[in-house]
This record gives sequence, C-alpha cells and structure tokens, in this order.
Amino acid sequence: MADRFKNGNPANDRGGITPDDPDRHGFDPTRKGYFHGGDLEGLLSEIDYIQDLGTTAIWLTPSFKNRAVQGPAGSRSAGYHGYWVTDFTQIDPHFGTNADLRRLVDAAHAKGIKVFFDIITNHTADVIAYAEDRYSYVPKDAEPFRTAAGTPFDDRDFAGTGSFPALDPLASFPYTPVVPPGIERKVPEWLNDLTLYHNRGDTTFTGEDSLYGDFFGLDDLFTEHPRVVSGMADIYKTWIRDMKIDGFRIDTMKHVNDEFWQQFSPEVLQYAKDQGVPDFFMFGEVADSTRPVTSHYTTHDQVQAVLDFPFQEAARSFASKSGATDALRDFFRDDDYYTDADSNAYQLPTFLGNHDSGHIGMFLRNDNPAGTPESELLARDKLAHQLMYLTRGNPVVYFGDEQGFTGAGNDQAARQDMFPSLDPEYDNLGDDAGLNDNIGSDETPMDDNFDRDHPLYREIAALASLTKQHPALRNGAQQHRSSSAEPGIYAFSRLGAAEQREYVVALNNSETQRTATIPTYTAAGRFDRIYGSGAPVLTSDADKGLQVVVPALSAVVYQAAGRVARSDAAPSVAVVEPEHNAEGRTRMQVRADVGGDSFYEVTFYAKVGNGAFAAIGTDDNAPYRVFHDIGSVEPGTNVQYRAVVLDNAGHARASAVRSARVAKPSVALAVRPSSTGGRTQLTVNTSPERSHYVVTVQRRIGADGQWTDVGTDDSSPVYVVYDSPPTVPEGTPISYRAILDYGSGTAISPEPRPFTTAIVHYSRPGADYPDWGLHLWGDAIAPGVETGWGEPRPPDGVDAYGAFFRIPVQDETKPVNFIVHKPLGDSVPTTREPGGDRSFVPAVSREIWLRQDDATIYTSPPAP
Repeated sequence: MADRFKNGNPANDRGGITPDDPDRHGFDPTRKGYFHGGDLEGLLSEIDYIQDLGTTAIWLTPSFKNRAVQGPAGSRSAGYHGYWVTDFTQIDPHFGTNADLRRLVDAAHAKGIKVFFDIITNHTADVIAYAEDRYSYVPKDAEPFRTAAGTPFDDRDFAGTGSFPALDPLASFPYTPVVPPGIERKVPEWLNDLTLYHNRGDTTFTGEDSLYGDFFGLDDLFTEHPRVVSGMADIYKTWIRDMKIDGFRIDTMKHVNDEFWQQFSPEVLQYAKDQGVPDFFMFGEVADSTRPVTSHYTTHDQVQAVLDFPFQEAARSFASKSGATDALRDFFRDDDYYTDADSNAYQLPTFLGNHDSGHIGMFLRNDNPAGTPESELLARDKLAHQLMYLTRGNPVVYFGDEQGFTGAGNDQAARQDMFPSLDPEYDNLGDDAGLNDNIGSDETPMDDNFDRDHPLYREIAALASLTKQHPALRNGAQQHRSSSAEPGIYAFSRLGAAEQREYVVALNNSETQRTATIPTYTAAGRFDRIYGSGAPVLTSDADKGLQVVVPALSAVVYQAAGRVARSDAAPSVAVVEPEHNAEGRTRMQVRADVGGDSFYEVTFYAKVGNGAFAAIGTDDNAPYRVFHDIGSVEPGTNVQYRAVVLDNAGHARASAVRSARVAKPSVALAVRPSSTGGRTQLTVNTSPERSHYVVTVQRRIGADGQWTDVGTDDSSPVYVVYDSPPTVPEGTPISYRAILDYGSGTAISPEPRPFTTAIVHYSRPGADYPDWGLHLWGDAIAPGVETGWGEPRPPDGVDAYGAFFRIPVQDETKPVNFIVHKPLGDSVPTTREPGGDRSFVPAVSREIWLRQDDATIYTSPPAP
C-alpha cells in the first residue's frame, strides 16, 4: 500500500488539490482514514530493502486516480487505499505520476522483481446518486431491469452473448441514477454512461445483491453488459502495453458474474503474451473459506488463480492456535478441487495477513492468552511463515509482517505506516495500548520500521533464500506424510520431477519437542539437514521411515542425498466410480487407485457425450483425483473417464474407462419467516444456475397435507417467492419445497423438514447495530441459512432489548453454532464478540439473549 510505505516526495502529499483542506485533498497523516504521504518515489527508494527480503514480485494496491475524499459529513475518509477509482488512465497524483510508475517498474525489473497491479472491475468511486434519495437494495423479482422502451428483461439472458438491450437511465432501473453537480467526470468517458451501472441500491453481501448491489455505496458496474466487458479489458490492456506490468490481483472477484471472467481473463492473458509478457499472471480475490467456491473461478471461469483464503485460516489454526495437525492433512488433500487442465493449487498465492483482515501478528496476539511471552509469539510468527514458505503456493508477505506489526483490528487499523507514523491511532498508547507493539522488537508504527536486523525480516529472507537454492521447496510436488489428532508434527515431502530428490519437511506446532517417524520414498537412505535445528544427518530405516526430532514451535527440513529409485515399470491404475461432489451438481469427483508407493503423476481424461477424450487435470500426490467441472454439461449426459499414470522413469499405463451420467441440477430452498408476522420469503438456489431455469415453490400444511403452488420465478441467479401462509393451529408444521424446470426435465429440492424458529437477542448499549450479524453453521439450521464469514446474517429487527435474529431451524435437537461479528471481522471486541464458537440447542432453549463484550449465553433476559 504505497500511501503507508514511505514518503519519497512530500510535494505530492495533497495530490495537487487546493484549497488546503483535508476533506478536499484527503491528506492528514494524523488520521488512519486519510492519506499519510507514501508514494511511488518512496517505494522506489526502498527497492533494495524489498529485494533483500527475497521478494520476487511487488503487489501494489490500486494506484489509479481516486476520488480523494468521499462519504457524508462526520464519516468521511480518503481514497489512500486506491479502491475508489475515478480515472483508470493515470496514477493518483498523491502517489506520483505515470512516469514515476515507469521508473519503479524498470528498476524492479532490473533487479529481477515483477510488479503486479491491483485492479478493479466490479465498481468505481461513489459518484452516482439516486433521484429518489433511497439506497436500500431492490431485488430483480420486485423490480426487473427494463429496456429503454420499458419492457422487462433478465440480464442473465444476455450476459456473455455479446448483445444487450438498449437502456435508458429514466426507465431501465429501480432507481433513477443522477450525478450531483460539481462531481469530476470519470475516465475513460464511457464510464459516465449511467446505464452501464446496476443502479439497484446497496449490497448486503448475500444472495442476488452480492452481484448487483453497490459495494459500500460504490458505483456497481453492469458487468453483464458487453460494453463494460470490452471497456475494462481495454483499460487494463493499455497498462500492460505501456508499462509492461507483470500481472494483476483482481479485487472483489466473487461479486462479478462468471460470463465476465470467461471473456476478460483469456483475452487479457493472450494480449499480455502478444505484448511480450509471456508469464503474465492473474489471481482473484474470492474472500471465502470454502474450496468448491474458491476453486470455481479457476476451473469454471478460466482465471489462473485465486488468493488462498482457506490457507490463511488453516495456517492460523496451526501456528497461532496449535490446532490438531490432521486439519492440515485434510486441508491440503482438498487441493484437488483446483486441479484442471491448465492450473492447480501450486499456483495459488498464499498469505497470513492482508490489508483487510489484519496482520498475522494481531491474530497471534488475539489467539493466545494475555501475558504470553514475546518469545513464544515470535516463535509462532516464524512458524506461520515457515508453513507458508515451505508448502505449495506463492507466498505473499503483507508489508509490516516482516517487522512484527500487530494492530488494533482490521481494515484501517491494519494499515500502519512503515515510515514514522504521525497517527496517534497507531501509537500503542491510550485506546490501542498494547495493540500496536511490534512482535520481535521494541518498536511501534511510530518508529522507522525498515529494520533489516529484525528477526522476522531475517527469517523470511532466509526462507526465501532456502527455496531459491532448492526450487523443489517452491515448485516441487507436495506429498502428505504424517499428522495426528492433536498438536505436534505435521510432515510432508517435496519432490522436483526433474531432479527426483526428496525433501522431508516437518513442522511442530506444540509447545514441547516432538518426535515422529516419517514415511519417505527411500529405504536406508541418507538425509542431510538444510534448515532448522536437529541432527545434521539422518538415515531412513528399512521400511523407509525417517525418525525426526523437531523442537517446539519450529520447523526442520532434510534433503535426501540421492535420487528416488527409478521405477522398473508403471504401476497399475484404476478409475474409481466417479461421483458428484457433496456441495452440488457442478463437479464430478474422479479418483484413481494406483498400485505403488513411489512418485507418480496421474493425468485424468474425460469424454463428454460424443466428444473426444480431453485432459482434465494432472495430480502428482496421493490420493490421486480431480473434481471435473461439469457445470455446463446437460443433465443426463454420459461422461467417460480414464486415467494414465506416469512413473519417475517415464513408464506409462492407462486405466480402463469408467462412465458416469450427469445428474439433475441440485435445488436448495431457504425459508425466512417474517419477524413481524408478514410474508415468508422463500429463496431458491440451483447448482448449476442457468438463465433459462424456472422455479416453482409449493407449500404443505400438516404432515399429510397436499402440496399447493405458492409462486413461480424465472429471474436468475437467485429465485425468490413470497408466501402469506394461513393461520393454523399452534404446533401445525408448514413445509415448503421447490420444483425446478430446467428445460429437459424437473428437479425437486430435498424432502423438507418442518421448520421452526429460534430467536437470538443481542444488546449493544450504544445501539450501534449496523454491520453486526451472526455467523451461522451446523445441522440444526434450515438449508440456506448457513452464512459465509464475510456475510453474517443481519438482524431481523430491533426491539426494546436490542437487535433480534429469527433463525429457521430444521432439527431442534442439534446445536445452532454461531459467532457474533462484523463482515470478515475477527478482532475482539472491535469486530467480533468474545466467547469464540458458541452454540445453543433450540430443544433446550428456543430463545437466547446476548450482550456486548459478554461471552455468556442467557436463557432469559439478563438484568441491565
């Protein structure tokens, strides 16, 4: 984040904006929500500091010209972060000029360092207002898009087709978009066409509005429109052509429709190659911890990679919380979700902290008891980086992590200055006392933090040097070796396909020394220690086991002295019966049983219908499998699979063919009763989702009642029907089901369970409930009620006690698991309530009461 790295030219601090008013030019280094003065010249002046850390690429947060300040009086902030773009053709004057960027890129390239841009396609700055002066989201079911002539239409029928109906700002949207006088026009000029935005109101980050709503008020682009697709591609092609940028980090990827990425990604990638950037690399931000969701963008949308948010969660559990090491085994086993014909999990950028969630140091401090010795926090910090650098993926270091930055929270609280800060919110005094104390040193963000002698800087540099000297530790195959149901040793092997030399990596997340016998590829073989503490030389036993001793909270790496023995013949291989994955009908799990225990690569092939066999991915570690993306294949289609195994001597063997038939789409129905006795909202999601689908929802009263139609919806991607059920005797169950007409047949949602409602009351003395919600999971809640970490369930209303949540429940005997927090919030008490993972059983208490800063679950209203 250039603004917080180093101020190399104070002359540009105000971005050339007059008069000298921070609420005009945005510069105020004493406030965390304003520009602090960092710029591209400052970044260039510390290029050696960056290089000596072992860095091979710099990822810049967005550097284009932003709206300097936005927001209502009393809650304004500045565009120091770069995500409020008004001009996509020039560098923000607060950061410098296009020429400054050219000098930075040239200097980085001269040192072998690539430069990545952080780009935005989902939205621009908040410029558009609505004539109605209302901003709550209006669903497409309530008010569809309309052509310029006033005819309703579903935009999903046109996305990806290259055509689109003519639109009129006065007729086509639920709100009338206007630009207030005095607002600077956007660049390029096409961005000033008000019909190229969704104009539906603010997102709540759930369901349909996560794709169509304004992101915190930012103008949400109509990315289904071909003019937006081509316009965005042209913008970023220009930066590739003019600056020879090496790649893009793509912001808010999951808030943009699939069809956009399916055109944008291959087009931009090909253009970069044509411009002489053959290794151009793009990765998206998909803030989700669910593999089928994050991998969707690489296997279905043709994006090269996504940021590995699930890794951040797994690494934190391992290094900070000393979780059971089996969790890492399970985590890496699911890497197969990312495997397809041209990408896999080895390409994923991994990270421990970032500018949204916070520094890894903050998580370490929050996860461990007050008074934990600094030495232990430092050891855990090193362990987290060891895990990130020694496992698959491309490690990303958030600036400041190498200096032990902590922080008082996420977002603005996690964007401390590297140069001596003037912001008292980072001074480790007063409200943030003890919250901005750097791990591993006596410094705080108020000091100069370019310390090359800091133990974390040295550790990260050493890890980067190690993986450079031993490329298999960066790019080699990763094979799980050892884990347990408790804290202790997690071990794996890395192996380069060409050199065939095994590296055994063992990490210990317990607070005591541990010993483990780790399987290897070699019997009676010598292994030399190349990293960490322990015996300098070990020898594997006759059963290929290597006994390794690992000190507490540390890692060790041993390198085999010789190559893995060459195979005499390819092993047997058989495809196990393919099956749909549990999360839906969009993926087919295809697994191969291989008869051997050496290093093998298994390539899977699929023949869809009457087509030819084509490769769908290669797996280089057991269990050998892929999750074939069949989201675009019609139900009932026959798919044939076979696997070819290649051993380390070049011998190959093919399996027999196994067949599977693509199942019907899956249908999930979520029921949300009204909190005021009004209509019940019935929301249906299908997997896959197609624009021609039609959904009918039916209701049944009583266990043996007749199913009757409630309503029909054909507007994707989320189907919504409302019901006003009749008054029934107390205790009479009301059930719902959804019937999908997908063209060639129908599919019905799973046999419903009668839903009841649990109620959670939550009191905050200041009544500041916006953004606070419930993270929900478990078997008790009804289908569709489970939430993502970035999208907590909002309150249904506020009463005399406080906010209340009505939670549809399908099994009262199971626990309702919950966390009270803000979107992505994980800092107690600013963005998350204490108590960790909490739960209650509706059969025991259908109603509970919670209080701010109190971990207790009350079964009756507590005394004030």
